[in-house]
Parts: sequence; C-alpha cells; structure tokens
Amino acid sequence: MTRPRIAFFGSSLVSAYWNGAATYYRGIVRALDARGFDVTFYEPDAYERQAHRDIPDPSWARVVVYDAGDETEVRRALAEACGADVVVKTSGVGVFDELLEEAVLDARAPHALTIFWDVDAPATLDRLQQNPADPLRALIPQYDMVLTYGGGEPVVRAYEAIGARLCVPIYNAVDPSTHHPVTRDRRFDASLGFLGNRLPDREQRVDAFFLDAARLLPAETFLLGGNGWHDKGLPSNVRYVGHVYTRDHNAFNCTPRAVLNISRDSMARYGFSPATRVFEAAGAGACLITDRWEGIELFLEPGREVLVADSGDEVAAHVRRLAEPEARAIGDAARRRVCAQHTYAHRAMQLESLLGARAVA
Repeated sequence: MTRPRIAFFGSSLVSAYWNGAATYYRGIVRALDARGFDVTFYEPDAYERQAHRDIPDPSWARVVVYDAGDETEVRRALAEACGADVVVKTSGVGVFDELLEEAVLDARAPHALTIFWDVDAPATLDRLQQNPADPLRALIPQYDMVLTYGGGEPVVRAYEAIGARLCVPIYNAVDPSTHHPVTRDRRFDASLGFLGNRLPDREQRVDAFFLDAARLLPAETFLLGGNGWHDKGLPSNVRYVGHVYTRDHNAFNCTPRAVLNISRDSMARYGFSPATRVFEAAGAGACLITDRWEGIELFLEPGREVLVADSGDEVAAHVRRLAEPEARAIGDAARRRVCAQHTYAHRAMQLESLLGARAVA
C-alpha cells in the first residue's frame, strides 16, 4: 500500500533559530512518519536559520529548502507539493505567507485535503479581528480544516465565527526520544532557568515573572537563554547564555533547580495554550514553575506536577523554599504524566483520526 503523502509549508523543521515551533514540527512529523505517512517539509532559507541548523535532514522526513527571495522557487515547490494527499500551510512561515495561503487552495489536487495549521492562534486571531479586510479571513472557510497547537474552546469558537469548517487543537507534546533526563551540565548551573526568545508580547511578562524574581533573590543565580536579550538590562545575578541549540535543551532543563515557563501576552489571554517548553521541561524531568493560564490542570497537576505563580513575587517564593528533593519529585511526576498522556504519538493518532479515510485511501 502506498504511504499517504503530506506536504507541509512551515518556517523550519531543521532549525530552531528564531523559530519556537521547531520542536512542535519535529514531534508531529516524526510521529506521522512512524504511523506510515510520507512527509515532505518545505521551508524558506530565511532569517539565518539554515546557518544555525540544529539537525541535519532527518530520516523521517524529506526537507526541501527554497530561496526566500525567489517567488519562482516558491511556486515550483507549490507545484510539487500540491500533488500530495494532504497539503498543510502553517502560520508564520515568514516569507510569501499570503501567496502560500491562497496558492495551496488554488493548486490542490481534486482528492487532496488542505489544512491551515496555526502555530500561534492567539496572535493570528487578534490580527484578523483588528483587520476585517485581512485576505486570510476570506480564505479560512475554504480550507478543509484549521488545526492549532493550542487555544482550547476560545480559539475554536473564534475560528468557527470566521467560517472555519472544522477547528481542532493539536496541542504541544513531548517526544520522549528527544526530551529526556540527562546528566547535569555546569554551563547551566542556576537556581532558576528561563529559555525563550525576546519578543514584544513576551518581554513585559519576562520582566515581571523572571527579572523581578531575580531582584528579590540577589543571593540566588538565574539563567537566561534565547535570542535577542544581549542588550537587555539584567540584574547582576542573571547570567545570559544566548541562543541555546536544541541539542542542549535537556541539559538546560535538567541542571537548574527549577525552570520557568512564561506565556506570551496573547497566549495567557486565550488560555489552553501550553508552550513547547512545558513539555520539553516535563519530558526532561525538570521541576517546572509556570505563570498561571487557564487549562493548565488538563496537562499537569498544580502543586504535584508543576508549580504555578501569579507574579514574580510568587516565583521568588517558590525558588526560596524549593529544596532539591521536592524539585526532583515534581519533575519526576511531570515526566510520568506527559509520557503517559501527552506524547507526539498521541497527537499523531488524533490527527490520523481527523484525516480519516480521505487521507489514507
């Protein structure tokens, strides 16, 4: 039997540089390959991502890199991709997004399913609500389905109001073969670590939950990783380590006494949007402290599998009283939970069920 073919247009599968969705794409695509799908991932050579690759082309997907400044190359990729059984346009490719959003619908094969897969639904919906003339608004009803990597019922209702035929969250998850406990690494020694790129709708919350906590605990060490923080004024007890490649994420999560998750403004507002970092940290057995967001108890149990804070003061209080044995117990409990209920294998089974007979005929 021929393996059903899926074509993805996304930001990047092979590089996490300025690309927070990389872990999500890898987990989903690898799990789909394991379930018998033939996946090709089309990505632009943009934002220096190819120069900062985390992985070579994987065995579980074919990767096609096209010139970010050449529309002819994009259309050549489209012509090849649109013969697939399922064609996916993700949000935030970064170049030629509007062209791709329309072209995958125009060029699809008669039998093909088309999916708009939103990896930042809160930001996309805010954009569409602020601009009723946005071309994407008229295209959404033409896609067979909209998938999101978070958002719960608020996001589903918002997409249905725009005219989506079907909207289903496919949440972030863990790939246990990629994110797992490792030996501690002195490079990442700290009382609390935070990993995230500097973005406009994240920075204020980083100030409030991470940097304010650091100021309240001058005797503790804090570790900051991610792109863009090099010219940020930091307390003296915060050490900045720059971009952390995915090969070092396990060590970054396992070494500090605890790690912090901070939702971006839009995701905190919609709720039900656990970031990739939540599952990466849990998969590594890290003790996770997170800001509060609606729906967290669907993924991890507050107080037993994760610590929840409403402010930098509460983050500092958690760090102040957190002993190593308790931190290990919380991390171990979180790892057991996500490996049992929230792996990318679970998500791929959900997706396969959604695709149904049309994708596997």
